[in-house]
Amino acid sequence: MSEIPNVSRQVRSLVKSSGELELSIRESKVAPLKKNEILLKVEASPINPSDLGLLLAYADISKAEYSGTDANPVVTAPINPKLMVGLAPRVDKSMSAGNEGAGLVIACGDSDEAQALLGKTVAGLGPPMYSEYRTLKVHQCLEMLPGVNSRQAAACFVNPLTAMGMVETMRLEGFSGLVHTAAASNLGQMLQKICLLDNVPLVNIVRKPEQEEILRAIGATHVCDSSKDTFSMDLQNAIAQTEGYIGFDATGGGRLPNEILAAMERAANAVSLEFNRYGSTQYKQVYIYGGLERSHTILKRNYGMQWGLGGWLLTPFLQKIGRERTAELRQRVANEVTTTFKSNFSNEVSMAEALTAEALATYSQQSTGQKYLINPSL
Repeated sequence: MSEIPNVSRQVRSLVKSSGELELSIRESKVAPLKKNEILLKVEASPINPSDLGLLLAYADISKAEYSGTDANPVVTAPINPKLMVGLAPRVDKSMSAGNEGAGLVIACGDSDEAQALLGKTVAGLGPPMYSEYRTLKVHQCLEMLPGVNSRQAAACFVNPLTAMGMVETMRLEGFSGLVHTAAASNLGQMLQKICLLDNVPLVNIVRKPEQEEILRAIGATHVCDSSKDTFSMDLQNAIAQTEGYIGFDATGGGRLPNEILAAMERAANAVSLEFNRYGSTQYKQVYIYGGLERSHTILKRNYGMQWGLGGWLLTPFLQKIGRERTAELRQRVANEVTTTFKSNFSNEVSMAEALTAEALATYSQQSTGQKYLINPSL
């Protein structure tokens, strides 16, 4: 095994009281391992949309200034003063980043569970994963099957468990089909594969023809392109065919959640045998789980009174279903990490390269097909 280091370099995010974001790479001490802990040499960690809120703190990256050295860059960017109130709890507190990643276990505590992971490739959950080394408790680790490398294992938690959580939520709430937006993303492709394997009808919403092609290539039946003039009717027909009356929206803002609810209502009314002045009796639910569109969510309420719009987060959902079911979902990820839950990355960069102007300008846009992977060992 590798020599145990005393320090670990990691990406830090600092919101200053002056109204600026500072990104940098700093050293942190590696503490002695406790009985049920392991030390992971991090070799791959994705930049997910869920990482960007903490990492970038809604700063204006287009106005960023760059200093420091190539090995130790410092990025400073202004934050809209109106947003500083919401950031108050973290002002002048340097924070670590990176929610998930994978690497090699190079040291471990004395417990049998920890010892069993020594020398293994594991996925780990919880920041700081944009770090050379990460101390983890055994329950935060997911052991990979032989032959699976860190790049393949890097995104084992957030996207796979979210995708499966959508299907689980659908079943728990009594629905039989579902709708998903931003559907050509890594998460969306995973969801499509899950639905094919589990015989769940799925309606995919995309914004571009090339995104539709991605989903058709992996077996999608229902793909609705919001850039087409026929989108509204296409969506209604797809919902009618799938009975997809629960939706998960990654955009959050704008009119899309409203359009989904309205299409659900029209689909329900199309098969209704009688008029009801309060709208259809079909309950319709849309959950917002992302914030790709940061404008206000606009609702017209032209879909009766049987509907719901709310937020959905992975961690509370996993707490709801309990440890046993969560363990089953995690094991499915480990078993299918190179197939159903395969992630595609457009760029692999070092921690320093992740803080360059080019990289920040790209991944901060959260564009489909532009998925960055940080390799702290580079």
